[in-house]
Amino acid sequence: MSSYEPLTIESAIALVKKLGLFAESDTVSATEIGDGNLNYVFHIIGTNKSVIVKQALPYAKVVGESWPLTLERADIENRALRLQRTFAPDYTPEVYYSNKDLAITIMEDLSHLSISRIGLINGEDYPLIARHTGEFIARTLYGTSDFAMGPQEKKKLQNTFCNPELCDITEGLVFTDPFFDADTNDFEESLRADVEKLWNDAELKLHAAQLKRLFLTSGDALLHGDLHTGSIFASGTETKVIDPEFAFYGPFGFDIAHFTANLFMNALSREESRREPLYDHIITVWDVFTCEFTRLWNENNTEAFSQTEGYLDWLLADIFEQATGFMGLEMIRRTIGLAHVKDLDGIADDEKRLQAKRHSLFLGARFVKERSRYTSASQLVAAVKEALQ
Repeated sequence: MSSYEPLTIESAIALVKKLGLFAESDTVSATEIGDGNLNYVFHIIGTNKSVIVKQALPYAKVVGESWPLTLERADIENRALRLQRTFAPDYTPEVYYSNKDLAITIMEDLSHLSISRIGLINGEDYPLIARHTGEFIARTLYGTSDFAMGPQEKKKLQNTFCNPELCDITEGLVFTDPFFDADTNDFEESLRADVEKLWNDAELKLHAAQLKRLFLTSGDALLHGDLHTGSIFASGTETKVIDPEFAFYGPFGFDIAHFTANLFMNALSREESRREPLYDHIITVWDVFTCEFTRLWNENNTEAFSQTEGYLDWLLADIFEQATGFMGLEMIRRTIGLAHVKDLDGIADDEKRLQAKRHSLFLGARFVKERSRYTSASQLVAAVKEALQ
């Protein structure tokens, strides 16, 4: 295999044996398990071990060959995983092998865990997921920022994580298309009046434009870039963050915003009596992120102003305001944009599904427009509870 070609089950098995990950005599089976939008994923099982083989496709799987994509994203994902593992080894899968030309990454098998989105939909609550994810976000963001690395080293690293094509997807599908009558949008006709109200909301568009500019111009730290509950494997005791192919240098508040937005959307899909665990996760992830970021700030900081009174408090408040706005955008785009969430789409009752989606649009717009009003996760939760009364 000297040049790129899409893997098959047979060629994936041949590759892992050629690499010595399995003995040539070992009985090995494989299944294609990828349910995402951009890649092939193979689960390969031998007698005593198993691995995951992931291969990027030269187009968006969700659309087809009419939407070509660079294979460079596989190399970005591989390097991001390895870097994130240096800062948060407990929460990042181990990479065994990667090949830039073939756009392949072979990594630790996490099949003993569940995709947290599916588990949450099925009623699992994963008591440690918020704590673990808060630590992962704080450690990976702080560790790749100016404060930990110094501006010169950070700029060198930043140049190696230029990810224009994947950023273009985010810039379009998250920050732009949902606010216009774009072909990529996808929503039930019953929501048209709500969607057209959103399209005609000049104040909302102004705030969306401001947040888009922040996304385009800010380079605080290396982001995961797509940190939703479908990118987190979890159990009652363990959490692993996967799929950082959207990794790039961006604003501090982006990753935690996507995680909390997806928790809120799961809460919207539940009966009122079952929402509290999600609200607790949202408060916990912010508490843990703040505490861990502060600990790292005090232990390892290259910034001359780091001990200037009020600087850290200002920064954390700014991150929270950013995140509140990004969270609102994620709730909107996951409701009416190209890529939905099963949490909302999977509600069987038509009226309950439409009501949950209307709540998602209303709350998303409120968080975007009024992001400066909120200073704590408890206030965000209170706003959601009030809207659902």
